[in-house]
Amino acid sequence: MPFWLDIAAFALKSLIVAVAIVAAIGGLAFLIVRLTRSAAPKEREIRLRSLNERYDDMRDAMNAALLEKKAWKALVKARKKEAKAAAKARRSEPTPKRVFVLGFKGDMRATAVRELGQEIDAVLTVAQAETDEVLLRLESSGGTVTGYGLGAAELLRLRAHNIRVTASVDQVAASGGYMMASAADRIVAAPFAVVGSIGVVAAIPNVHRLLKKNEIDFEEMTAGEFKRSVSVFGEITPQGREHFAGKLEDTHGAFKAHVARCRPNIDIAKVANGDVWLASEALGLGLVDEIATGDEWLFRAREGSRLYEVTSEAKRTLLQQILKGLGVAARRAADFAAARLGAAR
Repeated sequence: MPFWLDIAAFALKSLIVAVAIVAAIGGLAFLIVRLTRSAAPKEREIRLRSLNERYDDMRDAMNAALLEKKAWKALVKARKKEAKAAAKARRSEPTPKRVFVLGFKGDMRATAVRELGQEIDAVLTVAQAETDEVLLRLESSGGTVTGYGLGAAELLRLRAHNIRVTASVDQVAASGGYMMASAADRIVAAPFAVVGSIGVVAAIPNVHRLLKKNEIDFEEMTAGEFKRSVSVFGEITPQGREHFAGKLEDTHGAFKAHVARCRPNIDIAKVANGDVWLASEALGLGLVDEIATGDEWLFRAREGSRLYEVTSEAKRTLLQQILKGLGVAARRAADFAAARLGAAR
């Protein structure tokens, strides 16, 4: 009898182990499916980061490495007292000036305009007119009229709500890039940044003669005299070429009117010839207002303002959230170890 009981007990244990294994495999499969599904594109969310805290962290890291242990501890103690006193003072004083820092790195189609519009929406929900300010760190050599025209219109929304806008150009703001920069109240540029190119260009290849030489017919049906005045495959007529050139002139005129309206002190006839200038030269032409890098502008502004970097990011998948958590934990551990090492020295 005990023999059969032993067999039954063994069978029961085996069944429990098998069920546990199946459950573990099922759980792992569910997690994999969950992570896979969460990898699909998600809507974007707004993130805010204090740049003042970033500067404070830089300062503390430098002091931890440079000061003796006793001096470092005394400084940390003094900093805590200062922070407590500052927090108490802020509760009784009016809201300090805030600068919201936005970024725009352009491509030919100005694809970053959508994110810029969302960031501007977020700023407008909290910004105080006449008090808060926006710094746009802009880099673009231009692209489509529609894309950059929309970008300029988004920036003008801030001005319409009496939010001062400063455009910072460290490398290039030309053509559509300058169209956006000119929508700001003020333009700050690094000495060797390239600005200008207030002009319009369109390059259209035409293979009509090649098709004709090889006896290849091409027919394009249109309704409307100028529905397709210039095309890649069809013959370009003098009337079509003239019409297309007129459209370019109209677009150039709208570009010049935009710049003249936003920067009324500029001699638009002098600068709207499609040429570009270094910022050090452009200052005398009124294309920029100050020679300084974006980093220098923020470094000065941090003394009297609270600086916040505003970004629009795709919502993280579950896997990305897990990996980010591990990365943050590792970074904090490394920072703590470095601080302790600096204090020990």
